[in-house]
Amino acid sequence: MIQSMTGFGKAYLQLPTKKITVEIKSLNSKGLDLNVRMPAAYREMELSLRNTISQSLERGKIDFSLYIEITGEETTSRINVPIVKSYIHQMQEVIPGADLTELMKMAVRMPDALKTEREEIDENEWKQIETIVHEALTNINQFRSSEGASLEKDFRLRIGNIQNLMEQVVALDAERIENVKNRLQNAISELKTEIDENRFEQELIYYLEKLDITEEKVRLGNHLEYFLQTMDSKDANGRKLGFISQEMGREINTMGSKSNHAGMQKLVVMMKDELEKIKEQVLNVL
Repeated sequence: MIQSMTGFGKAYLQLPTKKITVEIKSLNSKGLDLNVRMPAAYREMELSLRNTISQSLERGKIDFSLYIEITGEETTSRINVPIVKSYIHQMQEVIPGADLTELMKMAVRMPDALKTEREEIDENEWKQIETIVHEALTNINQFRSSEGASLEKDFRLRIGNIQNLMEQVVALDAERIENVKNRLQNAISELKTEIDENRFEQELIYYLEKLDITEEKVRLGNHLEYFLQTMDSKDANGRKLGFISQEMGREINTMGSKSNHAGMQKLVVMMKDELEKIKEQVLNVL
């Protein structure tokens, strides 16, 4: 079963003094493009976090966000008392007799008036965070699987349409060959000259062989079957499906160049249209 690269997963953890939320968003990408946003206090765990995410999601443009919302009275920000006193003293020298309250308001807005005390990561807290990271990863993978099921349904429809169109092309093949023979014979008749029938027959066979689409029909049929088999495999297979769709396109294009028949060319255009829809959606497959 295939998976989409598009997905969203979310999980949160409520602690006594803070609420921790994890969000993961994913879009299609040729490789793994991972962007991690998290508070500076947890940065030392980023490498481990990246490994966990990459192993679970494999591929895609992924945005990971870890949000911390303080719900208690604790804060890591403190007034830098010596700095604030220094600002007030300097301003009193510049503005003698100024109101102390107003000077305080100005001082706390000055650079370095607040300092943030770095907290050490609590091991138990981080283990709880890891739990909700895995929960969010489970959620996004479920989302990807659901999107993948929709893609698979569409792929099977498109593949079935191409198979039906190919059968219609094959059904027109005998009529096409007969039309080519008649046109050539009529052209020879209009010349009103004698020809070597054996030589004409040889040239006709040679010409018709160039228009034969048997090999293209067989290869296209094989590619269609291989596409369906690849969708059923357990491995991530978006790239492989992309390669197969390219091969399908080559066979359909060759059929079109050989067709030399209005009805067949119309069917080939319809096949190309179905294949383009497949190619667009394959870009979203993991």
